[in-house]
Amino acid sequence: MGYVAVKGGTEAIEEACRLFAYQRIKGDSAPLEVAQIREQLYLAVDKAMGEGGLYAPDLAALALKQAAGDSLEASFMLRAFRATRQRLGTSLATDTSGMRIIRRISSAFKDIPGGQMLGATSDYTLRLLDFSLLADDEMRREAFRERIFRHLPSDLDIPRTFPKVIDILRREGLLAELPPRPAEDSPIPDLTRQPLVFPAPRAAKLQALARGETGGMLTLAYSSMRGYGDIHPTLGELRVGYLPLLIRHPISGETCRVGEVKVTEAEVLARMDGEGGMPRFSLGYGLCFGQNEIKAIAMAILDRSTRAAVPESPAENEEFVLYHIDGIEAMGFCNHWKLPHYVDFLSDLDRLRKSQELARNGRQREADHEQG
Repeated sequence: MGYVAVKGGTEAIEEACRLFAYQRIKGDSAPLEVAQIREQLYLAVDKAMGEGGLYAPDLAALALKQAAGDSLEASFMLRAFRATRQRLGTSLATDTSGMRIIRRISSAFKDIPGGQMLGATSDYTLRLLDFSLLADDEMRREAFRERIFRHLPSDLDIPRTFPKVIDILRREGLLAELPPRPAEDSPIPDLTRQPLVFPAPRAAKLQALARGETGGMLTLAYSSMRGYGDIHPTLGELRVGYLPLLIRHPISGETCRVGEVKVTEAEVLARMDGEGGMPRFSLGYGLCFGQNEIKAIAMAILDRSTRAAVPESPAENEEFVLYHIDGIEAMGFCNHWKLPHYVDFLSDLDRLRKSQELARNGRQREADHEQG
C-alpha cells in the first residue's frame, strides 16, 4: 500500500491527545484510583493481563484507566511495555494439581474428589441490574461484609490442593494421550521473539491461544460448538486459583518460589478418538492469566479442534485460528485504516474514472454500431 508521510499537524495531534485525556476528567465524579480498578474491576484487569501477555495487576489497572476502559487498548499498552523490559529469567514448569484453588467445578461428574467449589461467580444469577449499587458507600459495604463473615466457621478446613478430575478417566484408560511433550532439554519456542511457523509446535500454539483475544477465540470456539466443526465438549474440570511461580536460583541452581500467579485452567472432554483401535475421549486444554473462564474454555476447545486430522471448518484450521485470534494484531491492522491513504486512494479513483470512461466509450460504440 502507498502511505503518505504526514507532515505538520503536530500541534493538532497533541491537542487531540489532551482532549482524549480531558474526556476522562471533565465530569464531577471523584478521580478513579488505580487501586479501585484493580480491586473492583478485577475481571477486566485479568482480561487485559491475559491478552497483553504480562502478569502485572497494577499496570493492567493503570492501562485500563489510561485507555478509558478500552480493554484492547489496555492490552496493547501492556504488551508494548513488556517489550521494553529486560528478560531476567525463565520460570519453571508447574504441576497445576498443586494449584491453590478458589473455584473448581466439573460438568462431567456431580461428585468429584474433594467436591465442587463454586467460589466467586455470577453464573447462577439472573442478569438483572442491581440498582442498589447506585448508592454504594462504605456503610453499605461494611454491612455486607458483616453478613458474609458473621456465620463463617472459624475452624473450616479447606484442602490446599485437589486431585484432577480427568485423572479418573485416565486411570480407566478412557482418555487418549495428548501429543508427546518435548524433551526437557529441547528449546521451547518463544512467540515474543520468534514468528509462528506451521505446523506449529503445541507449545507455540498454546502460547498463541493463551494471549489471544477472548471475543475472537469465543467466536471460533462457538462456531465449532454449533456444528461448523465437530467439537461439542463436556467440561471435565474448570479451576481458578493461584499457581506458584518457580525459578531456578541463578547461583545455587536450586528451585525457588518467588511468588504466585492467578490463572484459570480448563480441561474439556471432546469427541472420541479411535487411534490404536481403542475408542477414548480426547482432551482439550486451556490456561490463561487471571480469572477468565470463557477464554480458558474457548482455548481448550480450539486446542482440540485444531488437532483435527483433516480440517473441514475454520475452527479446525490451525493456521486460520492462530493468525486471527490475536486481538492486538487485529486492532492494529483495523486502526491503520485511519492513517492517510491518499496516494493509493487517488490511484483507485484514477483507475475507476478511466474504467468508467472506457465503459462509456464502449457503450457509445455499440450504440453507433446499432444505428449504423
